[in-house]
Amino acid sequence: MSKVLVVGAGPVGLTLAAELARYGIGVRLIDRSSRATETSKALVVWSRTLELMDRMGCTEGFLAAGLRAHGASIRSEGTVLGRPRFDDVARAYNFALMIPQKETERLLTAHLRSLGVVIEREVELTGFMERDDRVEAHLRHADGREERVATPWLIGCDGAHSTVRHSLGVAFGGSTQGDDWLLADVRLEGAGAPPSDEIATYLHRDGPFVIFPIPGGRARVVATRGRADPAHPRPDPTLADVQALVDRRTGGGFRVADPVWLTNFRINERKVAEYRRGRIFLAGDAAHIHSPAGGQGMNTGMQDAINLAWKLAMVERSQAAETLLDSYSPERTGVGDMVLRNAGRLTDMATLAHPAAQVARNLALRFLLGFHAVRDRMATTMSEIEIAYPGSPLSHGPGAGARWDPQHDAGSAPGSGREPRFVLYAADAARGTVLAGRFPALLEPAPRMPPDGSSLVIVRPDGYVGFVAVGEEWDGAERYLRALAGGPG
Repeated sequence: MSKVLVVGAGPVGLTLAAELARYGIGVRLIDRSSRATETSKALVVWSRTLELMDRMGCTEGFLAAGLRAHGASIRSEGTVLGRPRFDDVARAYNFALMIPQKETERLLTAHLRSLGVVIEREVELTGFMERDDRVEAHLRHADGREERVATPWLIGCDGAHSTVRHSLGVAFGGSTQGDDWLLADVRLEGAGAPPSDEIATYLHRDGPFVIFPIPGGRARVVATRGRADPAHPRPDPTLADVQALVDRRTGGGFRVADPVWLTNFRINERKVAEYRRGRIFLAGDAAHIHSPAGGQGMNTGMQDAINLAWKLAMVERSQAAETLLDSYSPERTGVGDMVLRNAGRLTDMATLAHPAAQVARNLALRFLLGFHAVRDRMATTMSEIEIAYPGSPLSHGPGAGARWDPQHDAGSAPGSGREPRFVLYAADAARGTVLAGRFPALLEPAPRMPPDGSSLVIVRPDGYVGFVAVGEEWDGAERYLRALAGGPG
């Protein structure tokens, strides 16, 4: 049997391939492009993704290359409506790490290479057929050579125009927002520019204007340009167009200069209903695309990959039954729905056109953002640390499905090594050792008690709580583990 085949070497495919390789699973990563991304594209890595990168073993390079944004501002007509602060929320990474996607891909590629995997570029997936125990994939190389490979699993991380999704015939339901948007990567000059560690949103009657800081003294500008007319596409913006928007929507006081990327785009909000069909999976933009509001897209896709990788690895290593994979689609579909909903609401709020609605929005924002709890809630939502799987088939007991706080573990987190295993925290260490001994391939005991008073907690390889005991529920824990291993529950 051939290696797991991952199609698409963007941040999602790189993350998935690296995690499979870390767990000792053979993987091929192909991409039809001859080179990596050369533009900034996705700009932010949020707190939860950084926590998961700790388990991957590649956080340090990102922290060194990125810029730490400590907060955001929402302004209108010269008034600051509110300033949510990321550093007010208690967590290890209390900032938004601003880093261009081309740097994200460079760092992930180096991490993947350290694990012995090299991207196969100018290799295109042209078709596939699923069999009972494999997928037969057809590949075309740059020199025209055709290749047929058998792979146990095929994963489409190949973006919004995914060949894997199209070949499956999976509907990509949703809509396209009606405005044209401008994107510009520039330098800001002048005392009126927002702080370089802040994401600044200006709400204007003509539409929003947003500034994202970028390492190296640059900034990303995003703004609406008006309703789109497919029959008469707008030309790409000029620097003068960007400056005119600065002057009108922010009140001026600073200049834009030295552009490296000027383009138009439209916002699509689309998602598949299921992320899996048999031995074929979708992840990242192949499964969901949405408004860039909140900067959640790349992070959501990378977390898709991390969620899927440990499950595939445990199945391939015969540590867990294949039914473990049934949890991927419901878990990540739920997250995708939430991100799509939140990003859509932010976009709708920012693009309100009626003057009375704009006034009401600004008054409401100024009032609500005056409360510390509301500012913290906004920052916490953006950081993604409250993503959870309470309704997952893997979640049993009160509080199961929630993120396991890495601060519960000093130093390197259990379960972050080269074997994906669940981690047992037991108040009765002796019984915990006995239970772990019954499932040695599946479970490792932690050298400490549960921090919240529970008698025992089982944490998944991706740092989410799988099982929480109600009282001395050792039999329930054993049934939970037996079901994971493929025995009777």
